[in-house]
Amino acid sequence: MRTSLRRSCNACAKAKHSCDLGTPKCSRCVKRKVTCIYANAPLSSSISSTSAPEPSDCGRSVDKSETKRPLLKSRDGSSDDSMDLLRPPDTSFDPFDSYPSTRLPRVHVQRLIQHFLSNISFQYYPLDLNMMSNPFIVSWWPLALADQALFHVSIQTASLDEERRAQRGFPISELLMADSVSLVRKKIGSSLLAIQDETLNSVVTLAAIEHGKGNIDASRVHIDGAKRIVGIRGGIDQVKQASPLTARMIAWVSLLVTGSPQYPVQDDIAIGDGVAPTLQWLLAATFLETQDPVVQALQLEPDIADILTRLRGIFHQPDALVFLGSELHDLTCFVVHKLLLTPPLTISPQSECLRCAMALYMLIIHGTTYYTHTELANSIIQRLKSQLPALAGKTGSVLFDSLQIWVLSVTIASATDPADAQWFTYVAKIAANAMGLQSWDEVIAHLRNILWLETERAEIFRQQWDAILT
Repeated sequence: MRTSLRRSCNACAKAKHSCDLGTPKCSRCVKRKVTCIYANAPLSSSISSTSAPEPSDCGRSVDKSETKRPLLKSRDGSSDDSMDLLRPPDTSFDPFDSYPSTRLPRVHVQRLIQHFLSNISFQYYPLDLNMMSNPFIVSWWPLALADQALFHVSIQTASLDEERRAQRGFPISELLMADSVSLVRKKIGSSLLAIQDETLNSVVTLAAIEHGKGNIDASRVHIDGAKRIVGIRGGIDQVKQASPLTARMIAWVSLLVTGSPQYPVQDDIAIGDGVAPTLQWLLAATFLETQDPVVQALQLEPDIADILTRLRGIFHQPDALVFLGSELHDLTCFVVHKLLLTPPLTISPQSECLRCAMALYMLIIHGTTYYTHTELANSIIQRLKSQLPALAGKTGSVLFDSLQIWVLSVTIASATDPADAQWFTYVAKIAANAMGLQSWDEVIAHLRNILWLETERAEIFRQQWDAILT
């Protein structure tokens, strides 16, 4: 017997139309694209009657009328072509009214959905821990619920995380991978579906998954495929105009899994079709109008001097981290691309060390987003390592001492290889003894001389220097 008291939604009641009580939203409200409010809530519901916001379609690059959406499976076996993104997952009730069909049992799919929304979304984008604004929940997930390929790829990330923790192999993930690849290939076969945001999201996620499994060639194939789609759409900036989340993820994941920038950057006044500078970067041009005495004393190459001057202007403002907010990812993406696209500056060891160390520092304060940056950081560390002896020879100036301490600090904080960490720690001890450093307060004074942003990750630097100085 039905446990619901719902007789009709408000709109149908007023119009004296019959109402689809077995679906999350009646067909009349779906066609009119309005919120479907039932006159009575189900007796079995454990949540409040407050309506959830409608899924956003702002990230679409193709009009809905031009694409056929996959059949969605609802709880009572009927089908519907839309879905409200409900409240956060809760074990006391089933929060998912419909989703694209899969080969997995319903209970398993529901668990993976919960894991994606409550865990994976925040692993991918820890810069926003609010469930009402995290882009993977408010932008990505509504698209996944309406796209079979993206849905499979999304729950595959949740399955990989579950199976990695269980350490019993990856049978479910392999099944989902096979289905994901098949579904993506079908979309790529259509000139219309191939250029959708959903397709780009699916392809770049598959690239990250394959790279994480050690399938470097397969990962590269996906990255190259994404680049071709981006090219068809007019460049990464054009993609960003339609879907900021898609553009950010493509540029960042492509950089991390290949170890080098796959897209150009716009110039410092935001002209071009590459990765765009942020508002803070553009405003920081005012800091170039007067000579920064620190930058001037270090005798840097012009391109590196420009980047350091802007970052010092941005980071050394009061409450800079609060001021940056969610812009930190975009700033990091632009600056790291710009630094790594700059040719090696071997004729100026201080410039080359800064080029590498600034990229590492941006990765440190940014943290892991979308995908681990460990491999990229390790490759940068190896480039920097060869230039350190020449930098150590730059003596006789307090600022060159500060630069040496800053570069060593950033490198030690970034190193994940024990041999690298041990080597840089040994060099740091020699430098500290030569400069007579005895406390963290003396060390941080050198760090602030060069570039410093007050974040919770500052504790990592302090702990490492406490060990070096004891």
